Amino acid sequence: MAEPNPALDPDSDNPVNPGLELAQFGAGCFWGVELAFQRLNGVVKTEVGYSQGHVPDPNYRLVCSGTTNHVEVVRVHFDPNVCPYTNLLHLFWSRHDPTTVNRQAGDVGTQYRSGIYYYNEAQARLAQESKEAKQLELKDKKIVTEILPAKRFYRAEEYHQQYLEKGGRNGDKQSAEKGCNDPIRCYG
Repeated sequence: MAEPNPALDPDSDNPVNPGLELAQFGAGCFWGVELAFQRLNGVVKTEVGYSQGHVPDPNYRLVCSGTTNHVEVVRVHFDPNVCPYTNLLHLFWSRHDPTTVNRQAGDVGTQYRSGIYYYNEAQARLAQESKEAKQLELKDKKIVTEILPAKRFYRAEEYHQQYLEKGGRNGDKQSAEKGCNDPIRCYG
């Protein structure tokens, strides 16, 4: 009998406050995606990490090796009364190219794949409906976004959290203010 693998368990964490819900999205490098979600009204907290892989407690170097099947994800704590899940889906689709397999621009690898990882059946249904609507917009370009139950979330190293808001490696801070629409510049 196979040993239980905690990495494959559903994400059973709770949101930071009662009345909030969780959502997970993979849309390429998690830094820019996180900043976009930080700016959205009704998003109370964001955190970047790794999910959907088969190795417990992965770190950035291991995920980048391509051997764990993890995705770089943003986990969003949101107030559905202020920010319906459909708002999160709209932002998700606007932030990346869902037709490229295991890549976003110059970032290549399975950790950069497009995915919506749901916490309940309502999220699953809305995710599928939004994918179908986006596919109609894109006509001949095939969407490769996976829609799967949210697996255990492993929080990324602290230096990755709110990376662009903190200024990245060059100290060039970007605003996470609600409603800010300044262009997001992603840099390592």
